[in-house]
Amino acid sequence: MNRYLPEGELARCPASMSEAEEYIKKGMLAEALCVLCTGDHDLYADLGFLKGRIPRCEGAIGIEDGSTRDIALISRVNKPVVFRILGFETDVRGDLVAVLSRKLAQEECMENYIRRLKCGDIIDARVTHMEQFGAFVDIGCGISSLIPIDLISVSRISHPSDRLYIGQNIKAVVKSIEKGKITLSHKELLGTWQQNADNFSIGETVTGVVRSIESYGIFVELKPNLAGLAELKPDITVGSKVSVYIKAIIPEKMKIKLIIVDKFEYKQKERPPEPDYYITSGSLKSWKYSVEGSDKQIITVFDGQ
Repeated sequence: MNRYLPEGELARCPASMSEAEEYIKKGMLAEALCVLCTGDHDLYADLGFLKGRIPRCEGAIGIEDGSTRDIALISRVNKPVVFRILGFETDVRGDLVAVLSRKLAQEECMENYIRRLKCGDIIDARVTHMEQFGAFVDIGCGISSLIPIDLISVSRISHPSDRLYIGQNIKAVVKSIEKGKITLSHKELLGTWQQNADNFSIGETVTGVVRSIESYGIFVELKPNLAGLAELKPDITVGSKVSVYIKAIIPEKMKIKLIIVDKFEYKQKERPPEPDYYITSGSLKSWKYSVEGSDKQIITVFDGQ
């Protein structure tokens, strides 16, 4: 049975002609590195024992009708591609080449996996590129979905790259499904206020990141789903790494009071740390970030479509 993973995760490819024929017979998906995109936008993959050609029309769902732009093919060079092996042909130089279809792999993934997803389902994803408004992720066989920036974490960020990086394997939860288009969320998997606050104690000095500066104080992120408020201090900027003293933790108000001790200067941006997930599988009907009895209630409800 085929597994419908993001490209780069399948890591399965025939090593000989006999194995390739077995893949054809059983309808197995394979994965290999794309090494070339021709001027006609055919893709070539390196199977090891021979090359494989993905004709432009077989490169992705939507290429033929124009709903998917050719940049989706051009951008695959030096990246893994998932495909079905259709057969073999001889090229103009007389070399044997495998004929492949990435589109068929995607159609199978859509039919057997993606169209069966429901709101609240937790899935695997791989970050492919980022824009100011959110992170695009591969949810299976190169099929893309979006995590809007405000759904990446509870603590607000200025750009998805503050939290994620290209090629990162993450977990996500299906937030909505509209006309077959899936939108994902990420913050629900990173823990509630109390779960995050339990990692800290009054009197500790820890590292944080400045996320916003307001007239009444400085918000410092301690974890992606947890921030505290520090008193104003000069020469602090958004994005600065700081050490903070934890002055108070007030669960009923979901507040953490901080004192900034020091600021650290870095010449280049560091790769974001890997997410610390509190939920990694199954399906959510709802998720409550807030502490019981708190005046402010933050709840996500998944409608189960």
